[in-house]
Amino acid sequence: MDQRETVANSYNAELKLKGFKVYKTDSRDKAGHNYSRKDFYKISLTTGQFKFHYADRSFETENSFLFFGNPHIPYSCEVISDIHSGYTCLFAEDFLKVGDRSESILQSPLFQFGGTPILKVNTLQKETLKAIFEKMIDEQGSDYPYKDELIRNYIQLIIHEALKIQPPALLVNNRNAAQRVTAVFLELLERQFPIESKDRPLGLKTAQEFAKHLSLHANYLNRSVKEVTGKPTTAHIADRIVSEARALLQQTDWNIADIAYALGFEYPTYFNNFFKKMTGTNPKSFRTQEV
Repeated sequence: MDQRETVANSYNAELKLKGFKVYKTDSRDKAGHNYSRKDFYKISLTTGQFKFHYADRSFETENSFLFFGNPHIPYSCEVISDIHSGYTCLFAEDFLKVGDRSESILQSPLFQFGGTPILKVNTLQKETLKAIFEKMIDEQGSDYPYKDELIRNYIQLIIHEALKIQPPALLVNNRNAAQRVTAVFLELLERQFPIESKDRPLGLKTAQEFAKHLSLHANYLNRSVKEVTGKPTTAHIADRIVSEARALLQQTDWNIADIAYALGFEYPTYFNNFFKKMTGTNPKSFRTQEV
């Protein structure tokens, strides 16, 4: 295991334990910018040139900028400049979400699908934000008994500073908006598969759950998906679940009750009825036919 993997694993372990991590990043430490887990919200203040892929949009940056990553919206970035530096803060939703105030902050356009995840910052704004990140780093290592609450306040302060400099949202036509919504929905759907453990059931299995994760109304999500693909949201979900069910029946020795649970069904009979409706046969018969 190389040094970068060791650093990344250390970040993962600390995040799982505390739900929060803040650290400096620079050109010598690739781990910060190559951080691959998407289980956490991310705020980074960076000086350098990057190309971000956020849902089905791409953004190129230069000089100093803020980036806001939402774990429910797929994103990645490519480092373009040889020299870059900054700060990164990662936090679990439960770490920040302790009241209505933080709930409203996470619903801000900075973290929303179709919002503005990247903001340019000038020299004065950079210095203001840098000071907040430095305070978080200092507090992270302190033994102050209320440091979690103080760090939450610092995160909220960064978000409020960003909201003050956020440019007006760009108008897009309905067709482009529908395409973006559909691309993210399909990406989120696919990211749940394959199912690799009987103990980790499917997380998102209804149109309402997908809409909630994208902070969209379920009717708007379904209208967009149907407009672009010709099929409603529920049809895409059902098709993907039955495809995974076939794979699990063919390729594992899990019993049918375990497969039903892994796919998000409360009772095996619900799974049996669903599978028969979709395929014309029940799971047991399907497995026997495939042997």
